Amino acid sequence: MTQRIDYINASPDGYKALGGVYGYIAKCGLSDVLVELVFLRISQINGCAYCLDLHTRDLTSKGVAPEKLALVQVWREAGKVFTEQEQAALAWAETVTRVAETAIPDEEFAAVSAVFSEKHIVDLTIAIGLMNTFNRIAIGFRRPPQAALN
Repeated sequence: MTQRIDYINASPDGYKALGGVYGYIAKCGLSDVLVELVFLRISQINGCAYCLDLHTRDLTSKGVAPEKLALVQVWREAGKVFTEQEQAALAWAETVTRVAETAIPDEEFAAVSAVFSEKHIVDLTIAIGLMNTFNRIAIGFRRPPQAALN
């Protein structure tokens, strides 16, 4: 795969603006592991090799077990591997990412509302939107995963 555009160098101010949102998410009060799990799941849905590689590496460095990483895409069948909050966040990430298909049903909102404050639901939704943006940029401009560069 050949990278189409080095978007970081082509639009450093645009990339920096996205980084500002990422910085906010990092300090908003949501668990960093939970956010990374959500980022990984969104990247699985969107098929972003660069982001899958990046977030798998990040989660590994945070001590998340390989068995848990292997089960992210089938988290509903994974039993107690994922906490109640992780399950709610992953479900919310899936429905928001697939908004054109799901229209984000009231049941999904009720489920996430049962375990997160309004602020954290909004912050989680901002994180979901951000990762979908990063996926579209990386896929659109064919950014290769780090694993392909080694």
